[in-house]
Amino acid sequence: MPASAFRFQFVCLLTLLLSCLQSVSAEPPVNIGDRRELFIEHGLIDKITGDAELRLQKPVPREVVFKFDQPWEGSSSGYHTIIQDDGLYRLYYRGSHIIVSEGKLNTGSHKPYYCYAESKDGIHWTRPELGIVEFKGSKKNNIILEGKGCHNFAPFLDENPDCTPEAKFKALGGLQGEGGLFAFQSADGIHWKLMQEEPVITKGAFDSQNLAFWDSEQKQYRTYYRVFTAGVTDSKTWKPEGDRAIQTATSPDFIKWDHVADLVYEDSPSEELYTNQVKPYFRAPHFRIGFPARYIERGWSESMKALPDYERRKLRASSVERYGTAISEGLLMASRDGVHFKRWNDAFLRPGIERPGTWQYGHQFIAENVAQTKSSFEGAPDELSIYAAEDYWHGKGGSLRRYSMRLDGFSSLHASMKGGELLTVPLTFTGKELSLNFSTSAAGSLFVEIQTAAGEPVPGFTFKDCDELFGDTVDRTVTWDKKSDVSSLAGKPVRLKFRLEDADLFSYQFRD
Repeated sequence: MPASAFRFQFVCLLTLLLSCLQSVSAEPPVNIGDRRELFIEHGLIDKITGDAELRLQKPVPREVVFKFDQPWEGSSSGYHTIIQDDGLYRLYYRGSHIIVSEGKLNTGSHKPYYCYAESKDGIHWTRPELGIVEFKGSKKNNIILEGKGCHNFAPFLDENPDCTPEAKFKALGGLQGEGGLFAFQSADGIHWKLMQEEPVITKGAFDSQNLAFWDSEQKQYRTYYRVFTAGVTDSKTWKPEGDRAIQTATSPDFIKWDHVADLVYEDSPSEELYTNQVKPYFRAPHFRIGFPARYIERGWSESMKALPDYERRKLRASSVERYGTAISEGLLMASRDGVHFKRWNDAFLRPGIERPGTWQYGHQFIAENVAQTKSSFEGAPDELSIYAAEDYWHGKGGSLRRYSMRLDGFSSLHASMKGGELLTVPLTFTGKELSLNFSTSAAGSLFVEIQTAAGEPVPGFTFKDCDELFGDTVDRTVTWDKKSDVSSLAGKPVRLKFRLEDADLFSYQFRD
């Protein structure tokens, strides 16, 4: 090859290489500060190699913690909310009873009420006699609300630093037949009043649990509510068509809502989602984690499938077909911005072993909010508890079962004994140490390497320098040659590379 041609090719190759480097460097590193990062979506992942993957974890079924067996409760008691407030666990739920007989869904035996119970440990619950609402001539009950909003009242503890004492608790509730979603407030979480007479959101389906909260990351209120994917859904022209879906909106004051958006899913098929249960995860509030209920139709005849959407919905709303063929189960999804979600397509909470009250509509509707509770194992760290409905529309009254998980244990970076690795995108952090939440087998292991943004191992922080990690802990500090101080790298663009064998890594966090 002539020297001139070689030089020309070399210059072209160098130009291409410099262009690639510039395009890479144009993406600034992600500043995670001292945030806890979970392996629940791909936001900070560059690549995964070897026999490693992000793996969905499964909650462990525990005890039934509540039975809806009071006269003002019943088989369709549901739409539960758990609020953890200064050592007190608060449970909010709809008290209602629906009778299914002779193949038909009949009207309820009483109108719906909203009820309140409390606990000191998240397991043993009591119904305080509140004396607020009369039921069959007596106020000796735990009812907090009747009338408007009682189908799907969804309260939350307002974490807005500018929140006034009289509005420490807020809620949304309402149906299309009532005009839409109404805003409520309360100073104590028990005595409630409307914030205004008019509904604050009118376009939507709302026949589900419609949630709201103060988003501390975005400094605004955010709501998630039920819609249908087709058809007009406002209080004047109610026509549910298409699939059950979820929309979100934001507000500066909980009254005026805008920036309405349909949720966008990373890699998920079109499915009917009944509830949504989205809330910032308290250990990593930049993650909005949801537990939507997947709604599945089973056993429909071909003639029924051929009916128009609206006719099928009317039919299953009034016949045994809905009671006998609709099945629900819990899913998991997560988002960093509140709109774009990674939705795990495998079930997070399956219907479980077949027995009376399972494998039907309303089963495994997960309550809003994850609670931190004590472990049943003496000396073990706290765990997470979620709560899900059982026996819905079954018998005289349903129930609520607790499920447990390790802290941050929604999903993990998992590798078999064959081994695997994960490399993050370039990051900057604050802090002096790196803490991990992980679990290995007795023979398994975990190592961490810190690299430059260009992918070169940082001397002193290589895999070779890293002291082997093994065990099962929610908080272990990484050391390299017995030293944990990483403050010399704080603020500098770096990558983390994790190497695992027969291990699960749930989260990591830099801290002082």
